[in-house]
Amino acid sequence: MKNMKDSSSKLLEIVNSFPNGVNINEIASVFNQDFSTRSIQRLLLKLSKEGHITITGKARSTKYQPISKKETRLNTVFEFHNKTNETATTLIPLSKEGKQAHSRVSAPVQLRSPVGYQQNFLKSYRPNIDSYLSGKEKEQLAALGNTGIDRPAGTYAQQIMNRLLIDLSWNSSRLEGNTYSLLDTERLIVQGMADDSKSAKEAQMILNHKDAIEFIVQAAGDIGFNRYTFLNLHAMLANNLLADLEAPGRLRSMAVGITGSTYTPIAIPQLIDEYFDLMLEKTRQIEDPFEQSFFLMVHLPYLQPFDDVNKRVSRLAANIPLIKRNLSPLSFIDVPEDLYFKGMIAVFEQNDINLLKDVFLWAYARSAQNYSVIRQSIGEPDLFRLKYRESIRNLITTIIINGLDSKNAQKEIKAKAEDLVEVDQEQFIRSVETELMALHEGNFARYRVSQQEFVNWQNNWKT
Repeated sequence: MKNMKDSSSKLLEIVNSFPNGVNINEIASVFNQDFSTRSIQRLLLKLSKEGHITITGKARSTKYQPISKKETRLNTVFEFHNKTNETATTLIPLSKEGKQAHSRVSAPVQLRSPVGYQQNFLKSYRPNIDSYLSGKEKEQLAALGNTGIDRPAGTYAQQIMNRLLIDLSWNSSRLEGNTYSLLDTERLIVQGMADDSKSAKEAQMILNHKDAIEFIVQAAGDIGFNRYTFLNLHAMLANNLLADLEAPGRLRSMAVGITGSTYTPIAIPQLIDEYFDLMLEKTRQIEDPFEQSFFLMVHLPYLQPFDDVNKRVSRLAANIPLIKRNLSPLSFIDVPEDLYFKGMIAVFEQNDINLLKDVFLWAYARSAQNYSVIRQSIGEPDLFRLKYRESIRNLITTIIINGLDSKNAQKEIKAKAEDLVEVDQEQFIRSVETELMALHEGNFARYRVSQQEFVNWQNNWKT
């Protein structure tokens, strides 16, 4: 471990000595250690993700450049954990404004102007007069989210609780760089079985999501846009993850920074306190639940009111107005990490909500499609599953006949996915895992297995 740290430090020194950038061959000639070019590239990528250097260009034109000292941040609480997904911008249709925002935040960080918290961004917003979502967008979201349930708050979320716990815990954790798979997450939540090959921090993150989701669903009639709800929501999501044991459920009193961004959040505790209350008050005044939801996704991470875990709080808080109105929840299913984070950076650096709004609109439609009431109203088949219908069916049949448990099934799924084109592999894995988790005695016949084979598989699956 020490050798790796020493090597990383040496590489950082080399890159910092080339203000205008340096290519991999030049680095390798100076590095003078027994490392392959691929190993050096992996260390450089790690340095980039940690915010120490930037990487520009592709293939042979790739250059590694230092980040100036004025761009370095202490107490980093917002990091890019993702690898750039080149198909993300084709997966989610972007508006003209969203494309422009994406282009601006895709520029190297040293070409973007440093900026601090803009107080007027929150102050100038007039609930029910101003709106981030258009009237047409609200109508479309309302049609997608309508469950037809006119009962006490949280009734619909209670009905789909088992599915919601896994979907939202996994997807929100995935957006934080958590490497648990969908099946890993189900096994942890349902059976309490952590994956020994992964860190305890990852398991803790998922279990914290479970507690927090149960809180906002089971107490849907009592919670709201107030300190009690948001401080306790943070305490649950941050439980056992912060160095300061008193930090969960407490507003920030220290300066923090944003890796990979030129934005510096507000650092004065009195102002954090003031704008936190103002954000909650404006949210309370907003009448439309979808506008409330998106408003929280924009302003809570922008303020960074907590030491860490702000984005997780915003994603679960965005579900509060939906759950309270018995609307379909927002589970962030299939949301590309790269676009989500660039949408946040556009908010941070430019107060531009358009790219994040494109992601929000697509994410809600995608989430809604995964819940039966909404799917009936849409009536459209999943085109990806239609494309790989035979491959998915044959693979699930093999898993059932061979009586594979979830861990061995996961290996089989990953092996099969490697035969596909790279851009389809992750979605194929998610599709098969979702199908397996939805299997029960009333729907297994389509996989051409006997009842005894299915029972045997179920017994193994639950152990």
